[in-house]
Amino acid sequence: MPFEYHQELELEIDSLTNLGKGVGRYQDWVVFVSHALPGELVKARVFRNSANFSEADLVEVLRPSADRVEPACKLFGECGGCQYQNLSYPAQLEWKRGQVAELLRRMAGIEFPVSPVVPSPVTYGYRSKITPHFQKPEHGKIGPIGFLIEGRRQQVLDVPRCPIASDSINRALENVRREVRANARSYKKGATLLLRDSLDGRVRTDPTEMAEEQVGDIIFSFHAGEFFQNNPHILPAFTGHVRQEALGDGSVTHLVDAYCGSGLFCLTAASSFTEAVGIEISESSVDWAKRNADRNGIANCRFIQGDASDLFAKVTYPPSRTAVVIDPPRKGSSPEFLAQLVAFGPRRIVYVSCDPATQIRDLEYLKEDYAITCIQPFDLFPQTRHLECVVTLQRK
Repeated sequence: MPFEYHQELELEIDSLTNLGKGVGRYQDWVVFVSHALPGELVKARVFRNSANFSEADLVEVLRPSADRVEPACKLFGECGGCQYQNLSYPAQLEWKRGQVAELLRRMAGIEFPVSPVVPSPVTYGYRSKITPHFQKPEHGKIGPIGFLIEGRRQQVLDVPRCPIASDSINRALENVRREVRANARSYKKGATLLLRDSLDGRVRTDPTEMAEEQVGDIIFSFHAGEFFQNNPHILPAFTGHVRQEALGDGSVTHLVDAYCGSGLFCLTAASSFTEAVGIEISESSVDWAKRNADRNGIANCRFIQGDASDLFAKVTYPPSRTAVVIDPPRKGSSPEFLAQLVAFGPRRIVYVSCDPATQIRDLEYLKEDYAITCIQPFDLFPQTRHLECVVTLQRK
């Protein structure tokens, strides 16, 4: 092994990984240091050696970066939820942009300019949903209620307040924690809690209860426990960009939203198209999407439950005048789905992803038939390593 356990090193940090860790080199050996920033000289303590790199804890910052700021949360560094509270917000945005460009080059061999990241209008108190959890009660008492300690797979850190969550969620969290502890004996094992904002001002804690969110003029209803983007402050700009990129130069008249959920992209874009259709495998999500269309008086948008093996079977739009929006889960699209997409052959594809690495893997598949015209990241998750990236492709 290159280092002994808890050996201390002085390192110059020259970059960040896409997991938010500082990258230093000791005699050409790579060392990842949590919470160390580019441009810093740090003292680090090694805790793990792997085949090609080592990992270390930050002991002391000997020469701080000009971009280092004071974290807003006293738990930063212990809680695994945030990675960048110690990094100025403009620097967060620039590093995220650079990481998308680097992944494009390294994973897909694509050289294409990545636009500056669109910032969130709110950088703290923006989250409209959190899911704290706790472990199995011991001796009738519940221990920490919060989030995983950084670098630990099981150990939970007690988090009585989360600065990136909305004020309403933090107020509700206090009562939820009190109620859970008062009813500790009713829990036979650990559990994950839910706190979700809704338009009526009441925080939902039951995943089957209806929640509402407004994006522009459109009100969306959905089960509180189901997926819906949880930074409402940036959603008008985010969905507006997707709509405009799907339209392109005006030659596209029809829209397909291939992972439509409760209809976010399909319904916010429908007014710009002759007709739109949302496809979703989940029957429950299709039902909510139909209700949302009816409630908002959107008549040119329909929703169908698709079969994963033949997702575009019920789409009769002319491909040369159709754009397809895809927003797959974090794992990306399957090869089977991508094959169906290419076979359908839409004029434009707008690919939305919360994981640029899996998105770029899928772009490798699409690049034979489609050319990239725009790469636009959005910072839906300030203070964390996460972002959403929208890539627009045009059929060759």
